[in-house]
Amino acid sequence: MLRSGARALRHGVLATAMVLSVCFVVALFSWLSYSDGRAVLSSLTAREVGEVVSFSDGAVEVRWPSGSARVPYEDGARFVGRQTQVAFDPADPARAVIPGSDLFLETDRALGGVTFSVAVALLVVFVGLARFLLAIRAVRSSSVTVSVRRIRLQSGLMVRSWLEIDGPTERWLPVYYDPVLVTLPSPVDVELRGGRVAVVDGVTIYPSGRVVTKHPRGRRADNPAQPDPETRAPRGLLAQLRADAVFMVPAPFVGLFWAYLDASGFTGWITATVIAAVLGLWWGAFRGSDPS
Repeated sequence: MLRSGARALRHGVLATAMVLSVCFVVALFSWLSYSDGRAVLSSLTAREVGEVVSFSDGAVEVRWPSGSARVPYEDGARFVGRQTQVAFDPADPARAVIPGSDLFLETDRALGGVTFSVAVALLVVFVGLARFLLAIRAVRSSSVTVSVRRIRLQSGLMVRSWLEIDGPTERWLPVYYDPVLVTLPSPVDVELRGGRVAVVDGVTIYPSGRVVTKHPRGRRADNPAQPDPETRAPRGLLAQLRADAVFMVPAPFVGLFWAYLDASGFTGWITATVIAAVLGLWWGAFRGSDPS
């Protein structure tokens, strides 16, 4: 009876759950903000054509035949002297908006936050399921015994385990980390199923990518021919998360870039930073980072 590579599955499920949790929170708060904005806009039922007469302190002064109002408009200085359509509350004309004013932008950003969060969540789930189904399909395929060597390759922030497969054409298969790989002799005969799934000492090792016939790039480290039996391989997911934390480093810079593009300030920065951070952890799990 083969032991399944449940560690890789737990790692992937944990990272996916973190992404989904963050996306849910962001979508929830974005939806609440959007609902508030839409409620305000829906109450502004009266329409007239007015004129922007001045700008100060982040708001424009708008006047129309039946009233006037100060409308928050961050970039309103360039509209002074122009005519514009005004939507206002007939019971309280001081509550008004004009096209492009802050309330419209905030409502649009809130809706964008909902859409983006849902899109990220669906993408993560779809990609994870596709990888899982491909692995299951390979497990059920015919098997062949091949000679392999386990190597570790570091490319940028990513460190991955690979199986170097001997044969007429040398191949390299990236695999999800399992502690059994650390004490694997080099070379060693293993069972390869469907050309993608390896069975090592009764443990199923799932692929974290496609087989390649060109040596993958990165700094290489080979398993010794006879690893020390006293070697202690990292086993818990806490050690895995510590290793994956390096993928969170770019998150604040991604947040700054997003806040600059979206002009959403601190709120946009913190939102994009948190999403980028959990996506970094998910990326490490999806690609099969090696904490050893």
